Amino acid sequence: MPHRFPKVARWAAGLVFALLCAAVAAYASTVLYGQPRADNPLQMKFAASGLDVPAHLFGGGLALLLAPLQVNGWIQRHVPRLHRLSGGLYAGGVLVAGLAGFSLALHAEGGAPTGIAFGLLALAWLATTGIGIGHALAGNLARHRQWMWRSIALTASAVTFRLILGIGLGVLHLPFAPVYLAAAWGCWVFNLALCELALRWPRRPPATASSAAR
Repeated sequence: MPHRFPKVARWAAGLVFALLCAAVAAYASTVLYGQPRADNPLQMKFAASGLDVPAHLFGGGLALLLAPLQVNGWIQRHVPRLHRLSGGLYAGGVLVAGLAGFSLALHAEGGAPTGIAFGLLALAWLATTGIGIGHALAGNLARHRQWMWRSIALTASAVTFRLILGIGLGVLHLPFAPVYLAAAWGCWVFNLALCELALRWPRRPPATASSAAR
């Protein structure tokens, strides 16, 4: 049982990640296709933002839905064609959402401090995805995986952003402005730092037949 726990834990974490991504993508679709609420200033502001908001929500929602497929090791090993196809769609979603997100950052709620956070997130999202694709095309799969993990971490900032808002506003009942600013920075800085820690964490070499026999 102890030997199976890490595998079970990974599957459980993957399932939770997939469910959270799907939930946020579903929320994005309700905002995208639903009517903005008059009592929600953010939704009313989004409604007046032209094509940037629909592009950001559609591309970001697509990237969120495909992110769990991209990090699924079983699919990578056994269905590589699906991995490449979903990877291309994922990159397209990031491109659309990242460009739209950078445009939205220029007029972000909360002014320059929030806008800088969202602008840097958009640039980092586009850059990590582009570098990851470049390594894949060059055949450097180890580097490709590392950079795509960074891209996925930034994609998941949509989940972390809403978790911070939910805790700050719904649980702690803090004022909106500081919570929104903390979410704008924390959602991607925290995710990227956690990703870097995981990538640099020392891994034990696989057990050899001689060591397993001892």
